[in-house]
Amino acid sequence: MAVQRTDAASWLRELVLVYAMCWTVSLGFVAGQTGQLNVDASPQNARKIPDKMFGIFFEEINHAGAGGLWAELVSNRGFEAGGPNTPSNIDPWLIIGNESSIIVGTDRTSCFEKNPVALRMEVLCDSKGTNNCPSGGVGVYNPGYWGMNIERRRVYKVGLHIRSSDAVSLTVSLTSSDGLQKLASHTITASKKQFAKWTKIEFHLKSSQTNTNSRLQLTTSKSGVIWLDQVSVMPSDTYMGHGFRKDLASMLANLKPQFLKFPGGNYAMGNYLRNAFRWSETVGPWEERPGHFNDAWGYWTDDGLGFFEFLQLAEDLGASPVWVVNDGSSNLHGLLGASQNEEVSTATIASLVKDVVDGIEFARGGPKTTWGSVRAAMGHPQPFNLDYVSIGNQECWMLYYRGNYQKFYSAIKAAYPDINVVSSCDKSTISPSNPADLYDVHVYTSSSDMFSRTSMFDNMTRSGPKAIVSEYAVTGKDAGKGTLVAALAEAAFLIGLERNSDVVEMASCAPLFVNDNDRRWSPDAIVFNSWQNYGCPNYWMLHFFKDSCGATFHPSNIQISSYNQLVASAITWQNSKDKSTYLKIKLVNFGNQAVNLSISVSGLDEGIKSSGSKKTVLTSSGPLDENSFQEPQKVAPVSSPVDNANEQMGVLVDPYSLTSFDLLLQPSKHSTI
Repeated sequence: MAVQRTDAASWLRELVLVYAMCWTVSLGFVAGQTGQLNVDASPQNARKIPDKMFGIFFEEINHAGAGGLWAELVSNRGFEAGGPNTPSNIDPWLIIGNESSIIVGTDRTSCFEKNPVALRMEVLCDSKGTNNCPSGGVGVYNPGYWGMNIERRRVYKVGLHIRSSDAVSLTVSLTSSDGLQKLASHTITASKKQFAKWTKIEFHLKSSQTNTNSRLQLTTSKSGVIWLDQVSVMPSDTYMGHGFRKDLASMLANLKPQFLKFPGGNYAMGNYLRNAFRWSETVGPWEERPGHFNDAWGYWTDDGLGFFEFLQLAEDLGASPVWVVNDGSSNLHGLLGASQNEEVSTATIASLVKDVVDGIEFARGGPKTTWGSVRAAMGHPQPFNLDYVSIGNQECWMLYYRGNYQKFYSAIKAAYPDINVVSSCDKSTISPSNPADLYDVHVYTSSSDMFSRTSMFDNMTRSGPKAIVSEYAVTGKDAGKGTLVAALAEAAFLIGLERNSDVVEMASCAPLFVNDNDRRWSPDAIVFNSWQNYGCPNYWMLHFFKDSCGATFHPSNIQISSYNQLVASAITWQNSKDKSTYLKIKLVNFGNQAVNLSISVSGLDEGIKSSGSKKTVLTSSGPLDENSFQEPQKVAPVSSPVDNANEQMGVLVDPYSLTSFDLLLQPSKHSTI
């Protein structure tokens, strides 16, 4: 994500809209309008929508990955979050026992070169003698990310590294948040010297009960010194077995995204370059990844969700990966918007350029290449289909961006000429001397302005590189935590992108996820905690566009007097399961008046079947309505069959609604099915 800027006019429009909505809610909806929608479905005026038109953009913000999509339950698993100097803060780990029974700290004795910090537990009490340990023992516990969701009969894979010169009896337990309810446990025993060298221990725990606010405990009643490092608890049944939280990944899959842009905007850049996302530090065994402080959004990440995992997620979703790389600059902005960015000069950018080319080799190189062999060792000998690299995050205005960009562009094209390189500069700056395959556009604005941007690309020159609108969102007061009206404004914007898909190649909203315990940005498409989730209205809105990729766009026009709050689009798409073809008509009513609309479709090669069609509506009782954990589908699509569908139809379009008609077409006379 990029830094958001809002002008005074936009704030004024937003204030007026909020006032109008409050008036609408208090008085009810206004009497209806009458209009005409004409759809030209003739083949000669049709145009194919790009195959990758709609996708998703993932940023590590709001604990979207760490404590979210990435299913690791232990927070600060390697004890590195407190920094390299020891003794250090071990947050969120806490101690079980007092200073008379246990002393806990960190030192730099780990067996991992990049992760030198380990936890040292000096146990002073024992099960025998005068200093008896309390019942249940002493040790440490980890609450995870605002509580671990442990489910009955579910199996969890536990891994940890241990070193001790003493005999060991260490119990690893999953318990309730107060430690009183034991859900599962396993005791590790070893004779003296058996763990004299660092040893990795792995086992499975099966929970006997469900507790949505659980913790991991490591306890002992035996005196001595034990070192621990890289402690992990993962559900055994993650999405496609690749470490992603199944419910959240499934919500992404249900959108049928055709691309996945990652790892973020500000997150990729860092507020300081030392905290930027470095792909090579996030590959290989999880235990050997140093992790880094996500200073853009204020929390530590162990980088279990690294470059390899992003590529794997894209593959699992059937999406094309779009990799955002650091262009040699940081994103820090000071008070009052004063820029404090770090920036690498073009004269010294070569090492960062080489690092990006190496990253492409990791993704695409053969299993015997330098970096391809690292990928193969991680269990993926076949190359990933990385075809897009985006240079930076809206830094075109910076001193060295264009010079640095040309270095990246030339090096990438020399090694991988088929890769599509995305520029952070706008279309007007792109030329033969400053080339690009695509240019990146970000749109953050009020709902009223977003609705008006349905025509944003109407007058764009039709030649030259196409746009990837990789970040768009309604923000401000009427956006709330994800309102209906914000979703409708974004839907109107996307209809405009469909209409202009000859100059717009791809689009994705931002942000994608928010952990409800760490809301750094609102609104977001998907809200979750350790055990629940729901889609905001804009998440459900995206379902109306998931059949558009590769579909056929048909021109349409609306005739309605004194009412400019209605926009429409029409496409034909094919159901991949039964190969049936549908004419989909989408309508956004952004106003408080119902519309009696006559639909006229002309130019179809085959007619519309009288049965088998459906109508889907996204609306609610008020434009500012939101979903929540208590009412997860307060604003959600509702479908119903369309009776007697045909080329001439009269329909009612509700106020503040998104409506689609999927009209089943007659089979083609030339079909072999």
